[in-house]
Amino acid sequence: MSLEILQNLLQVPDLSDKKWIYEQYDSQVMNDTLLTKGDASIVRVHGTKKALAMSVDCTPRYVEADSYEGSIQAVCETYRNISAVGAKPLAITNCLNFGNPQKPEIMGQIVRSIQGITKACKELDYPVVSGNVSLYNETDGKAIQPTPAIGGVGLLVDSNKRCDTKFKKINDQIFVIGKTFGHISCSIYEREILKIENQKNPPKVDLAEEKKNSELVRELIGRDLINACHDISDGGLLVALFEMSTKELGCNINISSLKNNEISDENSILFGEDQSRYIITVSNDNLKNFLKIAEKNNASIFKIGEVIQENINLNSGKINVADLQKISQLTFEKNFS
Repeated sequence: MSLEILQNLLQVPDLSDKKWIYEQYDSQVMNDTLLTKGDASIVRVHGTKKALAMSVDCTPRYVEADSYEGSIQAVCETYRNISAVGAKPLAITNCLNFGNPQKPEIMGQIVRSIQGITKACKELDYPVVSGNVSLYNETDGKAIQPTPAIGGVGLLVDSNKRCDTKFKKINDQIFVIGKTFGHISCSIYEREILKIENQKNPPKVDLAEEKKNSELVRELIGRDLINACHDISDGGLLVALFEMSTKELGCNINISSLKNNEISDENSILFGEDQSRYIITVSNDNLKNFLKIAEKNNASIFKIGEVIQENINLNSGKINVADLQKISQLTFEKNFS
């Protein structure tokens, strides 16, 4: 059942492969683009070992439900994406896209959004260095979803010490860093599968946990202890695992380590959008050092499986990764070409 839900979610534009769009544009300038398909893009500082990592993020359905919490999450998503490739987040810019500010409810969204951005940036030591606004975005008097787009930039001192999202080796161990609460409200699963339209209560971000987990990930990448890293965001855990898979490499998953007395529904673990979490893979040779550093950092880590060939195995079911990729890649071409 959960694998069938995954197939359905990969046909939703939010989650389907955007390759049909971005491959129509040049992503290489002077051969300094090092990574385009990770959580953040990486561009080398020409003539040096340094590189910049960049990510632009916002989840409008979160902001519409709670503009304060949703804006905190937007900042943290860029922070997380930059950390996932091994770079230290430095600063953000923003574009605050809203409806008519002369309407009290829209002005309220803007104020609370700015307050949320301010809170996150202060807690993460991640300053705003520029920004702009785009207001009066309405059609027939109906405003767009509030979209405070956050653009983050980070620094890789040594561009060779970077990480991407894809599985690398069979038998690598798969771990989740960060706590799972099974937060379904405001998720794509809730909207698309449970068909709940008026979504409320977006997942909240524990900013101390966000900073701690991100610092751990950057340390692990800097020490060459992990082979792949991906943050868990839209679609939840199972979607993120699919995104880490390749035609040759999939995963065997057991989520028993994530279950607790407060989570009764398995799908809430697989598709919930709890924040401040990463999936990483560790080779058996590096496992001891990884566990030692995780313990030193008092991190919440959970083993959920291992890398295998070609398929995603869950419970008694399995599905071929290549078949899932075809489903995901056809959505934009089929609907927009």
